[in-house]
Amino acid sequence: MISGYRTFIILFTFIFHSVYLLSAPTTSTWQNTPATCRATLENDILTLENNLISRQYRWNGGHLISTRLTDKLTGHTWMLDGKTPDCFLPGAAGEPTPGKLNVSEQKTTPITPAHLRAEVTVKLGGLEVKRIFRIYPDCPAIACDYYLRGQVNGNWTAATNNAGDLRNIENKAAEQEGKARVTVLDRLTVPGVHWKLKAGQFFDITDRTNTLVQETSLLPYRAESYLTGNLLFAEETLSGRGLFILKEAPSSSVQLHYPGFDFVAKTGEIQTTGIGLVPEDLHPEEWTKGYGFVIGISQQGNAGQLSALRTYQQQIRLHKPSRDEMILMNTWGDRGQDSRINEKFSIQELKAGNQLGITHFQLDDGWQFGRSSNSAFGGGSLTKIWDNPQYWTPHPERFPKGLKPVVKAGKELGIEVCLWFNPSADNSYEHWENDANALIRLYKEYGIRTFKIDGVKIPDKRAEINLRRMFDKVMEATGQEAVFNLDVTAGRRFGYHYFNREYVDLVL
Repeated sequence: MISGYRTFIILFTFIFHSVYLLSAPTTSTWQNTPATCRATLENDILTLENNLISRQYRWNGGHLISTRLTDKLTGHTWMLDGKTPDCFLPGAAGEPTPGKLNVSEQKTTPITPAHLRAEVTVKLGGLEVKRIFRIYPDCPAIACDYYLRGQVNGNWTAATNNAGDLRNIENKAAEQEGKARVTVLDRLTVPGVHWKLKAGQFFDITDRTNTLVQETSLLPYRAESYLTGNLLFAEETLSGRGLFILKEAPSSSVQLHYPGFDFVAKTGEIQTTGIGLVPEDLHPEEWTKGYGFVIGISQQGNAGQLSALRTYQQQIRLHKPSRDEMILMNTWGDRGQDSRINEKFSIQELKAGNQLGITHFQLDDGWQFGRSSNSAFGGGSLTKIWDNPQYWTPHPERFPKGLKPVVKAGKELGIEVCLWFNPSADNSYEHWENDANALIRLYKEYGIRTFKIDGVKIPDKRAEINLRRMFDKVMEATGQEAVFNLDVTAGRRFGYHYFNREYVDLVL
């Protein structure tokens, strides 16, 4: 059942490291015994593959059109009857300029396992589209990240008509009725008419939501149907063979510029929709990251589906038990807010936590000099934080010796001390660099590397970009040692499947 997905969600920390680039047309093979990852462009056919999965495209000048998808474990191939490019961005018209293929090896880092990256870039009128495919060894899935730059005119969030207002499907004039003119990340023109689809919609905002996953099943037919959720399983009902599509984006209800659905399905075709951008978000020279997707092969049954998904999720972050596994105690557990937090209380909590076997102790709101709007004492604020340069320093009365006594007590008990942090949301996080510097200072002064990131609100793409800049700067300055627990209890945040190669855990 889809509710079991929650146990398979692992969020991850991020670093890109390009080693070499090759220009199209080319063949690149990257060997990681016993699995081989390849990106090959020959005779106008692009092939992306490893030892478990292969996906082929007609190159089409870099405006890719899927032609086949192969499960190497069973030897079965789905011939994809693609007649139009997989990617559709309204207003991006004209013949594609000659595309480029750059292939780079991602070597193993403290965070990222080794894999192959195939970067496909094409220009459609005034819009440039870059897709970075990630191919991992021993993984039955291939991931794709989208980046855009340039200019385009088009409506990227158009909604569909109500089905009750449309004409009978036998009427040829009705063929185009109800079709959504939205951004399409990927298009699979799968053969056959006997498919069963199962979508999993994930819900965060856990202060108000207790049902975190909801399942919807569908038998696609001639008219387009719309499915909501980050995850879609597609199974051939006669053979049991299956695919999965993971949309790497925030939860559906909080995605930016959401068209109202994540997948469009009809007999013979499945589209993944909604890139999380509109033309106004784009820069003429700088790349802007959109939402991405993962296509995977799954074996028969629910267990096979979840196993395939889990295998992909395990690839995108190296698992280190000392860093990534937590039995965490938080100082707000008694709902006392910041009314009790001080040095004596924290050390007593550490001693109690040691008896309980905790591994991490998190000082929540109240350790800092600045008073938040959630303070039990009232009168605080989480806006204009940087009007007070001392906001993110230890409270001088509660922690007169700073945090060193608490960190020292934690080390003696074998418990890692962590901190709550609320980035300054003013003007779409324009003070991101100040926030980053505050986290870096805490790391350097006290050796604290794990931070609960709270209070996040993502009203627009600029806010998302600035927060990513903050995280990236901290990761670089700490030698990739920092860990971020992303709180999903309230607000428009990143959900379960976005920023999921950057940061390690969720706070529900």
